[in-house]
Amino acid sequence: MRKVCSVLFVLTFMVTVFTGCSNNNLYTNKTTVENSVSTQTQAPEQAGQSEQTQSSDSSPAAETGNSQTAPATDTKGIDVIDYTKVKPNESGQIMVVMFHNFVESYPKGNNEYTTTFDEFEKLLPELYEKKYRLISLTDMLNNNINVPAGCIPIVFTFDDGTSGQFNMIEKDGKLAVNPRSAVGIMEEFYKKHPDFGLQGTFYVNLGVKTFQGSGNMTDRMNYLIEKGFEIGNHTKTHVSLPQVKTVQKMLEEVGGNQVLMNEIVPGYSFNSFSLPFGNASKDLKEYVIKGNYQGVDYKHSAVVLVGANPAPSPVSPKFDPLALPRVRSTGQKKVECDLAWWLDTLGKGSSQYVSDGNPETVTVPKDKQKNVDMSRLNGKQLVTY
Repeated sequence: MRKVCSVLFVLTFMVTVFTGCSNNNLYTNKTTVENSVSTQTQAPEQAGQSEQTQSSDSSPAAETGNSQTAPATDTKGIDVIDYTKVKPNESGQIMVVMFHNFVESYPKGNNEYTTTFDEFEKLLPELYEKKYRLISLTDMLNNNINVPAGCIPIVFTFDDGTSGQFNMIEKDGKLAVNPRSAVGIMEEFYKKHPDFGLQGTFYVNLGVKTFQGSGNMTDRMNYLIEKGFEIGNHTKTHVSLPQVKTVQKMLEEVGGNQVLMNEIVPGYSFNSFSLPFGNASKDLKEYVIKGNYQGVDYKHSAVVLVGANPAPSPVSPKFDPLALPRVRSTGQKKVECDLAWWLDTLGKGSSQYVSDGNPETVTVPKDKQKNVDMSRLNGKQLVTY
């Protein structure tokens, strides 16, 4: 892990620094930008046909699939993003951050996976000033990333369903989120900065205590879902998967958690799975991805790891949703490859995902076009500059 992080750290010093996020200086008239190239691929359902690209003109080169230069503007000539100032790179890395415990102050012992509320309150404005914007894990998986030009998407995930992450209290005779919880802090920051977003995925073990506090489990889950948060599978009792030796036990842990979710919120299906302790099953991994338990089907589009690196872009050839790396939150002591380390490292280069502000296009520098898997564009237009 240390070697991988060190290599990535060196590479970031070899690239240029991006600028801008929803800044008026990022726009230009169509006559001033000359070096963008646009191509378009077929949607995934057409993958059986021969892959073609479409240029912005009808020249013979375009008909054969060769890219053609064209101004970075729409056909009506209105002002658009100046790529030379924004420097979008939508083939870059995205941090999927992994949080666990939230506390008022650090207890004695090992607190590497623990964050204080005060630190979390300081983290959100820091991310905002560094131009990060929250997106959901599902939108990342679907390459449905919609943040302003020059901004950087980031995903929050929370493991274990601890009360510090979220719990409810009685207020004026009604249930409300505890302001001294991660969700409460995020909601308060969202009121002041709605453009930051209010997203996150909570990986729960419904066979053990989850989000302890006021209200029942239906109250708690419905609150999160209605706010736009996602709920993910973390097994029924937080079992280490390599210790599970039979198909029946694996189905009970993975599928059994979905059965409990159906009882709490009927019809809600987990879309992703987080490996407890970061440990994968070698022999029964197929039952982690999909299966049927007590007549209930389950299927996970993504499996998130306990890792130390940002994830590849969803258009990258290296993108594997069933082995999605995460960046661990910073604990009591800063360590190499934690969130603080990556914020510093990625901020010195352009290896991370920077948005072009248009969810219908995927824009990359010309020298990074090789980092785009055309079959992953899902019908979006590829633009290079």
